[in-house]
This record gives sequence, structure tokens and C-alpha cells, in this order.
Amino acid sequence: MAKHRKDDNIQELSDHFTTVIEWIPSVFTATEKEMQGLEWGRLHKTYQEHPYNPNAVSTQVKDLYGDPSVKNRRGVFEYILGGSTDTRLLDIRVFEDATKRAVYKTQTDKAQAKGQSNCPLCAEGHEANQQKIWDFADMDADHVTAWSKGGSTDIKNCQMLCKTHNRSKGNR
Repeated sequence: MAKHRKDDNIQELSDHFTTVIEWIPSVFTATEKEMQGLEWGRLHKTYQEHPYNPNAVSTQVKDLYGDPSVKNRRGVFEYILGGSTDTRLLDIRVFEDATKRAVYKTQTDKAQAKGQSNCPLCAEGHEANQQKIWDFADMDADHVTAWSKGGSTDIKNCQMLCKTHNRSKGNR
């Protein structure tokens, strides 16, 4: 907008705003308060060529709004526009139960074969828990690379730690 502030004719700018404003309801059938203030010009420029089914998009928005693991409702719109792949837009930090159980099983099987704890930090320690096999209920899912440092919430970045180690690990 700054580059057009001295233009005598604002038709190009007006046409651009109209195009963006008309594109939004062609993709999203309902308006949500979190839509206010989003970078719709950038979103339009990035995603305008992709065909969207407004009814499917509406269903996705409702599903994501109903998901308690979604912490950033404003990110739902770009997440959907971008093909529902970048979960960082949603601030999802919780591993699905199926992921936790799969990682627990793999980790426990390997630990038992080596005669060490299924908590990797206990196995490295010098304490009585070095060979302890923790029950699933006594472990927490942990991001190997911290979520806050770009670590994804998927099975490749998940490890199970005993609750004590997970809570003491923090943002490392």
C-alpha cells in the first residue's frame, strides 16, 4: 500500500482488495472471529490457484475447532489452505495415543533386548532405574527435538520418557 500512496488512480489497488475479499467466502463458508486480522493478501497470493471445496473446508474448520489439541485457532485457516500439513500453525503439541503406544512398544522391546530401561535417560543414568521397564502409564511422550525449536509432533520425533525425566527435561 505504501508504494501506491501517491497514485492518482487507485483502481488497481481497489481491484486487488475486491479480488481478495471475494476469494475468502469462495473458500470458507462461515466466518470466524479468528479470521480478523489475518494476512489475507498473502494467503490469497499463495493459495488462490488451488481449488477448494467450501463444504469440505467448512467441515475441516469445525473439526479442528473441536479438537482440544489445537491451541492456535487462527492458524486453522492457513493450515487448511496449505494442504493440512504444517501442524506448527495449529500449535499442536500433543502426540496421538496410537503414536505413543507404538513408540512405547518399540522402545520397550529394544530396551528389554539390551537389558536396560525403556526410558532412554534412565538407561544412561547411574541410578537404580537403569534397568527398570516402566509401564506405559508411568511414561510421557516427549519431543526429541523440542516443539518450540521446530520439532514436529510425529512418530519420528517422539520418545517415551519416565514422567520424572520428561518433566525435568524441559525445553531441551
